[in-house]
Amino acid sequence: MENSRTMFPFPYQPYNIQEQFMQALYGALEQGKVGIFESPTGTGKSLSLICGALSWLADHEERKRQEAAALLHDGEAALSASTDPSSTTSSSAEPDWITDFVQKKAERDLVSKLKEEELKRKKREERLEMIRNNVQLKYAMKRKNCEDDETFKLLQLSKEEKTEAPEHKEDEELIIAEYESDDELKGKSRFCVAEDDEDDELVEEHVTKIYYCSRTHSQLAQFVHEVQKSPFSKDISLVTLGSRQNLCINEEVRSLGSIQRINDCCMEMQKNKHEKQHHEEGVKRKRGPAKTVCPYNKTSALQQMRDVVLGTVHDIEQLLKLGRETHSCPYYATRLSIPPAQLVVLPYQMVLHEATRKAAGVQLKGQVVIIDEAHNLSDTLSCIHSAELNGAQYTHTITSRLKAKNLMYIKQILFVVEGLVQVLGGKWHKSLIVMLLFLLGIEMLTINNFHFKAHIDNINLFKVLQKYFEKSMISRKLGGFVEKYAGSGVSLHTQTNTNKENRRIEGLNRYLQTLQSNQSTTPDQQGSVEADKVLSASPMMQVEGFLMALTNSNTDGRVVVHRQGTLSDNSVKFLLLNPAVHFTQVLKECRAVIIAGGTMQPVSDFKQELLFSAGVGEERITEFSCGHVIPPENILPLVLCSGPSGQELDFTFQNRDSPRMMDETGRILSNICNVVPGGVVCFFPSYDYSRRIIAHWEASGALSRLSNKKKIFQEPKKANQVEQVLSDFSRCIQRCALDGGGLTGALLFSVVGGKMSEGINFSDDLGRCVVMVGMPYPNIKSPELQEKMSYLDKHLPHVGGRSPGQALIENLCMKAVNQSIGRAIRHRGDYSSIVLCDRRYSRPATLSKLPTWIKARTSTHTSFGPAFAALRKFFLEKKQKQV
Repeated sequence: MENSRTMFPFPYQPYNIQEQFMQALYGALEQGKVGIFESPTGTGKSLSLICGALSWLADHEERKRQEAAALLHDGEAALSASTDPSSTTSSSAEPDWITDFVQKKAERDLVSKLKEEELKRKKREERLEMIRNNVQLKYAMKRKNCEDDETFKLLQLSKEEKTEAPEHKEDEELIIAEYESDDELKGKSRFCVAEDDEDDELVEEHVTKIYYCSRTHSQLAQFVHEVQKSPFSKDISLVTLGSRQNLCINEEVRSLGSIQRINDCCMEMQKNKHEKQHHEEGVKRKRGPAKTVCPYNKTSALQQMRDVVLGTVHDIEQLLKLGRETHSCPYYATRLSIPPAQLVVLPYQMVLHEATRKAAGVQLKGQVVIIDEAHNLSDTLSCIHSAELNGAQYTHTITSRLKAKNLMYIKQILFVVEGLVQVLGGKWHKSLIVMLLFLLGIEMLTINNFHFKAHIDNINLFKVLQKYFEKSMISRKLGGFVEKYAGSGVSLHTQTNTNKENRRIEGLNRYLQTLQSNQSTTPDQQGSVEADKVLSASPMMQVEGFLMALTNSNTDGRVVVHRQGTLSDNSVKFLLLNPAVHFTQVLKECRAVIIAGGTMQPVSDFKQELLFSAGVGEERITEFSCGHVIPPENILPLVLCSGPSGQELDFTFQNRDSPRMMDETGRILSNICNVVPGGVVCFFPSYDYSRRIIAHWEASGALSRLSNKKKIFQEPKKANQVEQVLSDFSRCIQRCALDGGGLTGALLFSVVGGKMSEGINFSDDLGRCVVMVGMPYPNIKSPELQEKMSYLDKHLPHVGGRSPGQALIENLCMKAVNQSIGRAIRHRGDYSSIVLCDRRYSRPATLSKLPTWIKARTSTHTSFGPAFAALRKFFLEKKQKQV
């Protein structure tokens, strides 16, 4: 079978660019490349990824089967020949009988291994085929579980235990157990479900698979729906992963609300299940009331649900429905489905964060990873591996009743926290009283310098505290305790051992008393109380995250100390400067990595910051960028260097606030609204500038003139209001198109990088014109950005006469621009205009960073007249075609 393809299964006749995309993708996967793939929204990127990647997977599996069959045949033939007395004797120095024995054993082992692998593969395929073709089998366990009285007994028992268990007995479970040594922890599985099950149906080797990850659950659900529409929907084994919050079907657990409490409760139920199993096997159990066990986590039901999940493609909503019908947990069933699954759909963090990867059971060795919507991959990696703490969280770090080994480690943690408080300018006190700062400002420190300044350089954070945090799970337990008692008015009187000197720890009681006293605050203080509740939810987890960030290499990060006033107002943040250090493992382990997106330009930062820094050579990198499916005449990108009155458009920080510049911008928008039908979306570089320029237009009357042609909408301040604004914006445009009155549509003011610059589709009449006011450069005065620029200048080569730091600023700006202007054209029949208002867009280096399909059709105008004429002509022609 050849290592390339020209024909791919597809639900319809693919566009030429889709065929090119799939061929390039197939080649990248076959050759084990790191691919950067760009395909604009509306060009069928998801289907191209699905059909190209799954075609390669099918061919790869077929080649493996053929190779295994050939090896098996050759091995059997060699084994048969070796038993033939007339076969050629060995010419080695070893005696013939030794040579024959070693050779026969190796051949027998190979044949046995190949037969075993082939048997497992056939067994798995037969089981999945049976599930796909037998609807009754899919729901056999549903009937079984519904008829199973034991399930209902468990449910009833859980409720009774909850009501009868004394409160102080529940509190006993929050006390941290004795810290276990490494030897004691060896061999313990993170997944209690399969730990005691000897059925090898639950413990399978990972088959060759594709991990597809994206940013949000809605994007993952959309991808799964595309798989369901593809020609592979009947044959592919797909599993969608999610968090407990998204996949839990136990209503009592879901009602807990916060992610942390849901996780803690679920893990506690797994622990209880194990203790129950050991008790049933005759192992002595501690005295006390019976503990709640989740009724949806029975091993047999999970195994059956796993088979159903692998037999049919499900999204998360369908998994929840299936879990309720079959009375089994989707969260654990999906994790059991990972090894035999061919396509695993999961969020970014489960792939990019090593600890999360291990916890989920994701293994990357020799597999394929596709990272979609990857235009902000560098920032995503930096955010995932950065950590921030403020003074209030330090002062809310508490301790509980601890045994000897725990106490030793907690004292080290508190010693570190003392150092952190001192760095922030506070004074340490055993009762953690907030003290005033004596220093103000921002300080940037290397990791080593921070250790020295905090006087924690004598603590081995990695070998000591990191292992303790991981194995004792103290952060989760203390976090759950605080959530349970914060604001409840409950005071816990801990027992103490008077026979052991210095073991009395009273910080917890003092902390709870503080929380109780906060309940009697005045209404004016209520806001700060609510903030305190949020801060106190899991202070130790915040501390843990920050301390673990400090285990990075000294050159890969910086610690930023912000001093603004009191200790509670100050913060310390770990800033990851080298995201490649956490991406390297993914690149090394995987067979191939595909970084895909609708707008990947400019790609230089991907290559320099993530790939070259991770040791990936140019020969392993492949790039593919396709045009759009829309005809050239359906898009009109314009660069405006001046406005209607001849005012040069220069929205630099020094010029953009001038009244003349604001008035000229208003005149440009007024002219655009006169000729553009439907919706116009105007992007400003920042929220602050948006407020200032709109206030100026309101005072000058320009806003009133704009509202005579288009109804004005503004991006809301709260994220939960976005849907309502978009709905009103859409209805207004539809109504204006039908009425034919004075209003021709609507004008939406938005902000680059805001709530409407990514993930929102302004297709058809919703976005007939996108206006970009100025260039959204990041704040060059930001200490974090300056440190990032310095790091890049020091560690990356200069390209084209520009420093890597300068290139970073340009790339951040143009990535934001490209995301915003890509909101309009969403399908083949769509059309729109793009107006870039700033003379700086005319620079060749800036134009080169636009998406290829936009750059090729962009025209630059030094005066407003010709640009306006082109805009008027564009929409006149579209109107005539519609008639």
